Amino acid sequence: MAAEAAAAKAAEPKPEPVVEAEPVAKVEAPAPEKPPVAATPAAPAAPPSAPAPVAQAPVREPVRTAPPAGQRPQAPVRSSGPAGQSQRSGSPYGQQNRSGPQGARPGAPAGRPGQQGNRPAPAPGARQPRGAVLSDLSSKEMDARRRALELAKQREAEDRRLFQEEEARRIAEDERRRSEREESERRQAEEAARLEMEAAARKKAEEDAARRAQARPVGRAGARTPADVIPGPPPPADDLGLRPAGRTEFAGRARSKADEDERARRPGAKVAEAAKPSRGRGDADRRAGRVNLDRALSDEDARGRSLSSMRRRQEKFKRSQQNQQREKIAREVILPETITIQELANRMSERAVDVIKFLMAQGQMMKPGDVIDADLAELIASEFGHTVKRVAASDVEEGIFNVADNPENMVARPPVVTIMGHVDHGKTSLLDALRQTSVVSGEAGGITQHIGAYQVEQNGQKITFIDTPGHAAFTAMRARGAQATDIAILVVAADDSVMPQTIESISHAKAAGVPIIVAINKIDKPDADPQKVRTGLLQHEVFVESMGGEVLDVEVSAKKGTNLDKLLEAILLQSEVLELRADPERTAEGVVIEAKLDKGRGPVATVLVQSGTLKTGDIVVAGDQWGRVRALVDDKGKQLKTAGPSMPIEVLGMQGTPGAGDRFAVVENEAKAREIADYRQRLAREKAVAKSAGQRGSLEQMMSQLTDSGLKTFPLLIKGDVQGSIEAINTALEKLGTDEVQARIVHSGAGAITESDVQLAQTSNAAIIGFNVRANAQARTAADQAGIELRYYNVIYDLVDDVKQAMSGMLSPERRETFLGNAEILEVFHITKIGKVAGCRVTEGKVERGAGVRLIRDGVVIHEGTLKTLKRFKDEVAEVPGGQECGMAFQNYEDIRQGDVIECFRVEHVARSL
Repeated sequence: MAAEAAAAKAAEPKPEPVVEAEPVAKVEAPAPEKPPVAATPAAPAAPPSAPAPVAQAPVREPVRTAPPAGQRPQAPVRSSGPAGQSQRSGSPYGQQNRSGPQGARPGAPAGRPGQQGNRPAPAPGARQPRGAVLSDLSSKEMDARRRALELAKQREAEDRRLFQEEEARRIAEDERRRSEREESERRQAEEAARLEMEAAARKKAEEDAARRAQARPVGRAGARTPADVIPGPPPPADDLGLRPAGRTEFAGRARSKADEDERARRPGAKVAEAAKPSRGRGDADRRAGRVNLDRALSDEDARGRSLSSMRRRQEKFKRSQQNQQREKIAREVILPETITIQELANRMSERAVDVIKFLMAQGQMMKPGDVIDADLAELIASEFGHTVKRVAASDVEEGIFNVADNPENMVARPPVVTIMGHVDHGKTSLLDALRQTSVVSGEAGGITQHIGAYQVEQNGQKITFIDTPGHAAFTAMRARGAQATDIAILVVAADDSVMPQTIESISHAKAAGVPIIVAINKIDKPDADPQKVRTGLLQHEVFVESMGGEVLDVEVSAKKGTNLDKLLEAILLQSEVLELRADPERTAEGVVIEAKLDKGRGPVATVLVQSGTLKTGDIVVAGDQWGRVRALVDDKGKQLKTAGPSMPIEVLGMQGTPGAGDRFAVVENEAKAREIADYRQRLAREKAVAKSAGQRGSLEQMMSQLTDSGLKTFPLLIKGDVQGSIEAINTALEKLGTDEVQARIVHSGAGAITESDVQLAQTSNAAIIGFNVRANAQARTAADQAGIELRYYNVIYDLVDDVKQAMSGMLSPERRETFLGNAEILEVFHITKIGKVAGCRVTEGKVERGAGVRLIRDGVVIHEGTLKTLKRFKDEVAEVPGGQECGMAFQNYEDIRQGDVIECFRVEHVARSL
């Protein structure tokens, strides 16, 4: 092995001697080749005994240059020699073989030949000495270099772009500065020209003034010469007889000072020393500002108009000469129902004074701040030559309802079905059976007191159900359900037949013009008689199919679930006949079914979308409230993003609780929604004020009503869970009122009883009634302190009965008179210390002591009072039966005569009820 290594080493070619630095510098290399290395003095040779390490030698880094743009670096070419050694091509020194660590270093300074074999090998990972040929590159290194080259190109392109942008900004800044400089030079030139013109005009004026001063005759001694004219261009003739103001001595001294300053500023001028002011004043200076007789009588020193006043006068004269009649601009004036005179003048672009003059000419003395109606404003605008456009406050509501549908976007929609009927006929139980839920178990007393909306799916088709209460107090709820529906289901119990609320539901359905489907419920009961129901409906013009009519009827049992599928098929059949379609692409519009104030969610409105699609984030207006839709919740409690036509949905995000039955619509922005809500709130306030004013009237009317009729009011403050229940309670309590007593609703609203409600009840001396709500801790404490009664109810029957009983206690009791008997006076006796006593005989009935008596003379009642004493012989008795004689005396009355008749009666006060 040693012999082979020696033979291979001997076969290697010797390294070429390194040329000196100067000859290398003289060779002209092409541009892409490696640049020449600067000449460097050779390092001193180390002594042979101690060779110096490589790190101590002054090594110079090779100068590397990137290849020109568009060329890729030449990849190294590998070739294996006979001894397994590699060769490298592409070197700037040409192709040469490496001899391992013992080989000569290209580019190294020439040394002694004996030092080549004694040089130590460089350590692994150490920096390669200058001019060393790198080892073969791996694929990873080549990819890394390629990526570095691409990044360098990208940086170069980015630098070029930034340079171009900076250059464009610099050019724009230079252009701006150049234009500013030119503008400044132009202004300076104009200013210089103006100053030259003023100097020339001033010089000419001074020469004219000097010439006039020489030609002026000298007056008498002691008289003052008139002042010079103000220097400047002569004013144009204005044909008004005006002359410029004379130049005073002060102005002359100021002008002389200005001329001296101007001469001092000229280049090369000598600045004269300022004269020191003398303390004493001359006689002329002291008398300069005084007025004496000669000066007052002379016209030469009279004060004239200033130059500015003259210019204003000349401009005014020119305007008067050019006073053409301005063309009248006719404007379209928008007139609301009421407007102030100042606002009307502004809209007409006229002066308010002119409008006032016109009104004065018509005989009306008014001020600009007075409010006039639209008719008078229209008359004024017409007189001034303007056209008028009348608008009303209700115009803000135009365009939000009844938007036209696009026939191309019309699609089929689910039918809206309202379940109506008498109380306890099984309406909610039937709906629970259809929905497979239990709503009726959550209602107090087992009766429905809320209106609800749900959706049921049958054979892939959805049906929207609206459940209405059957109690008599919920008439408005049934009316709202009939108005918002497509089909009305009339539920009649087979064992109870037609009842009052059944008849009312028929009337609501006919008034709304919707078809009726009769559901005869409770057929599973032993005493059920469906034929009796059909016969009872004939009396109210409801003809079912089984009796030759067109109204569908289905016998069902909500408890057993009998024929529920037939009822749903009948609903779908009726909806196909109606061809219900809607446009889901238009803005949403619908009706508020119910509204409440939830403790955690705020105002919540249950709405039925009738047209369009309601989306989260829409701005809606419902009644006098508006809001942005924060969330949409269906009847199963799931949040949705959109709600299409015929879908009941709960809307969260309203500013307040809207009224049940109010229509809602989507508007484009908050400003329009707020404007509509403000208008409706103002309208509601005006109606409330008018209603209260009509009920109250003037103070004299109130007092006369109380005196004449003795009307008593029962103040109440009602808080409920939903708006529909509050509406039903208010209606029921209003019906309880009579001519003597009536309920006065101080305040009603949805939500819990709060401390402010207690304060209002304390102020108005009202009782607080909570329907399905409770008072919070603060309200309970305040009510206990103020002595306010809080009464809670969850069934409307109990509430109405208690209020009725309380109002009955306010009625004045009925006075009932019972006849007891008559007695005839036989003789009148006068007894000392007692007075007159009548000796009587009871002719009819009986006479009781303490009862009421009337003294009748010749058939006329003379006196009515009570008995003071009733005696038989000398004993006081309680009563005297008929046919016996007795003695009677009246309380505080003694005008009794023989032959008078005494009528005895008893008065009873009987409590009344409503």
